[in-house]
Amino acid sequence: MFELTGKVAIVTGAATGLGQAICVAFATQGASVVPTDLPGVSMDATVEKCKAAGAPEVFPQAMNVTDHAAIQATVAAVKDHFGHIDILASNAGMNKPMPAEDVTPESWDAHFAVNIKGGFFLAQAVAPIMKAQGKGRIIFTGSQAGVVARDNQQPYCATKGGIISMARALAYDWAPTGITVNVVAPTFAMTDLARKRLEDPVYGPKMLAMIPVGRFVEPSEVGSAFAFLASEEAAMITGQTLLVDGGWTIW
Repeated sequence: MFELTGKVAIVTGAATGLGQAICVAFATQGASVVPTDLPGVSMDATVEKCKAAGAPEVFPQAMNVTDHAAIQATVAAVKDHFGHIDILASNAGMNKPMPAEDVTPESWDAHFAVNIKGGFFLAQAVAPIMKAQGKGRIIFTGSQAGVVARDNQQPYCATKGGIISMARALAYDWAPTGITVNVVAPTFAMTDLARKRLEDPVYGPKMLAMIPVGRFVEPSEVGSAFAFLASEEAAMITGQTLLVDGGWTIW
């Protein structure tokens, strides 16, 4: 079930954290994986984890999602190497919390450039390939912050809400072509980057109290959600947001 054998999956923001977990989930289900991250960022750990998980091939690529030329070049390189692209996991993102009064035009634009603009134009780049195949899966990393408020994170919340709406619009337009477009929206994930903040004796318990199941999400659980939406079993699911939040948003 949820087998991805023979599939090729591009994952952005893949050097660490959720991106790495998504790569490993795809590899475990039999996909060849194309982890991407910023130029100069090592993806060695992700490559090794994917190989250990059984990926037939791992083809890392340096790519800044805010660089349109880099997007085009990377997609072309993957298509040339494998001959097809079946899955896009658009995971690259940024979040710099600050009070609304301190948000600058530069900070606002930076959030949108990475979280929404980069994801849209990468989806646009892979779509012709997927249309020619008659099938494809595009999955964005959203957040519960796209559904409920988070303190001092106005640009981030705006982008994550925008991803949900953007995915629905793309899903509607591309449904007749065989492409599905969905969002996985997790709560706080216990990544290496977030661990210090979530283990803070004040902040951590405050956030944990908002999650009915009583724990933070593991990166592998987010990866599993991506693997499901990438699978044949999810062929009739499009334009949806899968909240992996332990019940936070049912309050």
